[in-house]
Amino acid sequence: MNAIADMPSSASTTAAATNGQAPLIEVRDLRKRFGDVEVLRGVDLEIARSEVVCIIGPSGSGKSTLLRCLAALETYDQGAVRIEGELLGYSERNGKRVRASQGEINRVRRNVGMVFQQFNLWPHMTALGNVMEALLRVRHLSRDEARRRANAMLDTVGLAHKGDAYPAKLSGGQQQRVAIARALAMEPHIMLFDEPTSALDPELVGEVLQVMKQLARDGMTMAVVTHEMGFAAQVADKVMFIDQGRIAVQGAPREVFHDTGQPRLRQFLQNYFDRNAFWARGPDDAPTP
Repeated sequence: MNAIADMPSSASTTAAATNGQAPLIEVRDLRKRFGDVEVLRGVDLEIARSEVVCIIGPSGSGKSTLLRCLAALETYDQGAVRIEGELLGYSERNGKRVRASQGEINRVRRNVGMVFQQFNLWPHMTALGNVMEALLRVRHLSRDEARRRANAMLDTVGLAHKGDAYPAKLSGGQQQRVAIARALAMEPHIMLFDEPTSALDPELVGEVLQVMKQLARDGMTMAVVTHEMGFAAQVADKVMFIDQGRIAVQGAPREVFHDTGQPRLRQFLQNYFDRNAFWARGPDDAPTP
């Protein structure tokens, strides 16, 4: 697979923090309700350039809602989300916060790419056509330039030979890799992944995770909601455990998986092991339950 050009290495994360660079994503006191249920209850987080953050937690804890707020797919009720220093979803007018126009929202999130649980490919378009579509309609590239970039992104995810294939002729793992190529083609600075392997058969998970690992090695800034604990242990710079709408624990993978004394996290991990979870790097990577 080809590397993403001009991305700094993940080793620059610490340097970026010490050099005082602003985080690419900054969230303060984020709150979101659905009716009477408060799903996010005051979330604070920062994601630095080239940092990989894995977000774990039980179903219904608010993980996917948090990611959707970061992509402006949900309107948050309180707090602030800043993307590369710019407020997302709202603007300040005469000292008051008002909902931003859709055009302004699109401008602020222009450098954010997202990959969902479901692949959401157009069934009547080839893999190449799916990747080209936004380049033509959103970026207004010429058809030749869109084709060139789309082919390059399919090559990046190991599918250069599948450009003429329709989604129905691709495996689930291949469809998800096309979805990743589609997001990468827009040249995002930040990639959000919402449980990208949850809809896949177990034997297809690895091919998607390998693409994501390569992106991490190439310096892509990533926030990943995942149940793949082995991936989080190997790749993440920081792991966040969300429970009942709050970040209960966060830190380096070893701190979160091995050294935590937080009872709710220990219970969550124990339940995970009871389902015979697989750790990609072997049993030594599993946290002590």
